[in-house]
Formats: sequence, structure tokens, C-alpha cells
Amino acid sequence: MVRQISRTLAERIRVLAAADPGREVCGLLLGAGEVVTAILPAANVAANPARAFEVDPAVLLAAHRAARDGGPAVLGCYHSHPNGVARPSARDAAAAQPGQLWLIVAAREVRLFRFDPGGFVELPAPSGCHADDPRP
Repeated sequence: MVRQISRTLAERIRVLAAADPGREVCGLLLGAGEVVTAILPAANVAANPARAFEVDPAVLLAAHRAARDGGPAVLGCYHSHPNGVARPSARDAAAAQPGQLWLIVAAREVRLFRFDPGGFVELPAPSGCHADDPRP
């Protein structure tokens, strides 16, 4: 099964990125099995947040603790490329771990990737999203 994210969640991420166009907005993709069911926005603590992102370590640790306690798993991360394209950069590839999902937003474009040992593989999104997601 291909990992999926709803149109609603993808749009929430796009709106967050549009609200802060001068910085790389970032957060975590949470879910169960193969489906992203929630996002967790995080502060970008990178030294230069206009050109890079680093998820606040406190948010990342709390999400992993919550997952160990039965909450949703951390499936990957999302971030924006304010002045770029919705494709992983060399910096993204250097930070990625196999199996992680990466959702990248640039302008109005939203793309979902999985990092495999050979590199990033694009997954269906938003065209592969659940159009009938009942969650707000």
C-alpha cells in the first residue's frame, strides 16, 4: 500500500507555509501503518531558517515518546521551500533516513516523497490523497 495523506492535511501544511513565506516552515507527519493521520507543526530552529529547516528537538522527542506510549507514529516530516521547488534538496537527502516520508511545499505545490536507500521516491500527493477525508 502506498503511504497517503489527506487533501485536508496537505492543505493545512500549504496554508502554514503560505503564512510564513520568508522561512522554511516545518513539522512532523504522524500516523498509523501507511497513512498520515495528523501533522504536528514545530518551530524551525535552524541557524538560517530562510534557507534550511531543523525541527525543534523538543517537539521531535515528545512525538517519539507519545508514539511509544501508544500515540501515532512519527512517519516523517514536512517543510517548505519558500524560494525553491517542491523537490528534495541535497541537504534534505543528507538528513533523510530510509523509510521516512518527506512532504515538501513550494508556492502552491505540495509533493510527498519516501526516502529509500537509493534516494527519494515521489508518492501520489495530492492527487493520491483521500478526497473524502471527514476530518477538519
